[in-house]
Amino acid sequence: QVQLVESGGGLVQAGGSLRLSCAASGRTFSSYTMGWFRQAPGKEREFVEAISWRGDRIYYADSVKGRFTISRDNAKNTVYLQMNSLKFEDTAVYYCAASSGSYHDKWRPTYWGQGTQVTVSS
Repeated sequence: QVQLVESGGGLVQAGGSLRLSCAASGRTFSSYTMGWFRQAPGKEREFVEAISWRGDRIYYADSVKGRFTISRDNAKNTVYLQMNSLKFEDTAVYYCAASSGSYHDKWRPTYWGQGTQVTVSS
């Protein structure tokens, strides 16, 4: 069992930056693929970025390419999402996710956090 707790959300002006953190419990964190999803009001949840268990492979949505960066610290059981050049359309609840399998186009994580709100003012 893995529990995920996000933090770092908040209100920021367009063009600004935020860093989200996701603290995970469980001894097998270092073997899990970790990722971030988001859900804007009235829209479906969408994939943002994912990182392999060793941190050597990163996958991202085109909408965040060049602006968002995922990273992980296995010693701290934590995954991060650095968000730069934020846009109004990045406003959403951001969810941390994890699974023991590898990332693929139809990745469906097993574990989810409760989410953290990110609001970008225009």
